[in-house]
Amino acid sequence: MATVTSLQSLTLAKLRSLSSPTSTTFKFLDPFPSSSPSASSFSATASIFSPIRPTKPKQISNFVTKASSTAAFPQNIGDVLADVSIFTATGQSVKFEDLWDQNEGVAVVALLRHFGCPCCWELAKALKESRERFESAGVKLIAVGIGAPSKARILAERLPFPLDCLYADPDRRAYDVLGLYYGFGRTFFNPASAKVLSRFKELQEATKNYTIEATPDDRSGVLQQGGMFLFKGKQLLYAWKDEGTGDHAPMEDIFDVCCKVPVV
Repeated sequence: MATVTSLQSLTLAKLRSLSSPTSTTFKFLDPFPSSSPSASSFSATASIFSPIRPTKPKQISNFVTKASSTAAFPQNIGDVLADVSIFTATGQSVKFEDLWDQNEGVAVVALLRHFGCPCCWELAKALKESRERFESAGVKLIAVGIGAPSKARILAERLPFPLDCLYADPDRRAYDVLGLYYGFGRTFFNPASAKVLSRFKELQEATKNYTIEATPDDRSGVLQQGGMFLFKGKQLLYAWKDEGTGDHAPMEDIFDVCCKVPVV
């Protein structure tokens, strides 16, 4: 734990205050705070995010892993996930089986990292902007994040994001069932995280009202990666496991799958 504490941790905290296009400094929150108040946060130059230049980002597709195959999941993954309990953003316990029609309903289930992750605010904004398109295709949008319902409400209020499709999974139960990646290296040093460079303007826009207060109280949650899944009933049609922070499923890929799914 001492080694982890001495290294960097979480989250870009004042993204909108960035002023230099050639040298970018980010604030991080230590997910394993020590007894020293001064050790709880620090400024560091993030090697994979800087320098940020107003030019086309470096091509990274050659080393970023593509979406997971649904074959990597057991055939009964829908049944197992259906029994998992999470919380609405207002604090009510609910099971996944109650979130959409488990026979013929189609749902996109987006598992964010945690509510204090700036990259997840950017993803949440993209999901919100795509909600009407999903619904017109008969697809229900479900977004889940790590942290207490009170943390979910911070994101919902400040981004903003619709409360009726936002859920909290403080114990990471759905993440465990779906086998999403977890760990220090995945969070801070995976090359797939560099994808965020191509969405830097969107990231700045999404975090205009960002606050680090949305970070879960259990700081171990900041090492969890997210993913994106498309279900028809309990059948898994599409699966994406984020390789690193800022690595999100291409929205157009999800729409392409949605368009091929007959909706009752």
